[in-house]
Amino acid sequence: MIIVDTALRRRAEQDRPIRVAMVGAGFMGRGLARHIVGSVPGMRLAAIANRNLEGAERAYTEAGVRPLRAETTGQIESAVAAGRPVVTEDAFALLAAEGIDCLVDVTGAVEFGARVTVAAIERGLPVVTMNAELDGTVGPLLAHRARAAGVVLTGADGDQPAVQANLLRFVRGLGVTPLVAGNVKGLQDEYRTPATQRGFAERWGQNVHMVTSFADGTKVSFEQAIVANAFGFTVGRRGMYGRDHTGHVDELTGLYDIDELRELGGVVDYVVGARPGPGVYVLGTHDDPRQRHYLELYKLGKGPLYSFYTPYHLCHFEVPNTVARAVDFADAALAPPAGPRVDVVASAKRDLRAGATLDGLGGYDTYGVAETHAATRAQRLLPMGVAEGCVLRRDVARDAVLTYDDVTLPPGRLIDALREEQDKLFGA
Repeated sequence: MIIVDTALRRRAEQDRPIRVAMVGAGFMGRGLARHIVGSVPGMRLAAIANRNLEGAERAYTEAGVRPLRAETTGQIESAVAAGRPVVTEDAFALLAAEGIDCLVDVTGAVEFGARVTVAAIERGLPVVTMNAELDGTVGPLLAHRARAAGVVLTGADGDQPAVQANLLRFVRGLGVTPLVAGNVKGLQDEYRTPATQRGFAERWGQNVHMVTSFADGTKVSFEQAIVANAFGFTVGRRGMYGRDHTGHVDELTGLYDIDELRELGGVVDYVVGARPGPGVYVLGTHDDPRQRHYLELYKLGKGPLYSFYTPYHLCHFEVPNTVARAVDFADAALAPPAGPRVDVVASAKRDLRAGATLDGLGGYDTYGVAETHAATRAQRLLPMGVAEGCVLRRDVARDAVLTYDDVTLPPGRLIDALREEQDKLFGA
């Protein structure tokens, strides 16, 4: 991001860094902390909130910094004002503190992430979210609230959805009409569980439930749903097309029906095994025959679909770009401008019995699939982001999509109130 690095360099020269607060200090949070501290001039990781202080302290100490501990908003404000890194267990005390320029949500938790995001918006803080699960559940409502409050709420550069968003904006700038936004995966198996993924998670030091949500398709469903909601796309069918393809992504131009794509207004999708990966791709068309002549000259083929791709996504390494875009340019990398187009609904990973309490994302009970919002509303399908903690009223067979009629919701959750508010705001 050429403009962003110039802006951050100017801030560094003026000793006016962007002061970032981070909520969550897991695998991704620790990587982001180390990156900001060690490699991003013009930005300072001012504070970290985590459910346990040891995790927050670890994120700082692995980056070579010794933080202060704080319990109250006043203590946090004093540390931030003095330029001293600070950790706390109380995310809401941190959000109330003066001196913070931007919040980064690295929690990956739907209910807690919702509470943090709502509080940050009410506080008037820009929010960079790495919480695709929350975004795919109530992102349109939260974006609406952020706009009303005059703050930026955005997905994060480096995560595949925002990499797609950047590529989509680039493609549109060429005069090409995007019709497919795709995600390149290496594995897709709906029946993966924490038991099957534990070895991989331990090898890389990751949360086993998060790793399972990657493998069972829940994560890609959330990621593609938020791209669809940001760009007005839909899915070609429940679960997306999801082809296995071991060739180059350029070859995908021959696998789609362009008339169907036009009729649908563009779709989100994923492919398993394609090269280069893991990255993203965009397929688009150009209506001007003379410009198609130029595109062929420039080695993009004869059309009617042209392939564009980014061969990697670098996760936390790119997040500071989003922070600078939000704070200095009020530019969201990824945000839904209107109501939802695609939801992620909960499907049974195994035969489920009445009376059971559903476990969470990346667990043993459910996996998420992308579905149109219209179908979700009409059929009362249960969003994956609200499934955790629900109690089954009746038996559900493996692979069946759960509905609200199948479950009793836990009482008093914010996420359910937000989902109801979103449905009322945007209608059917």
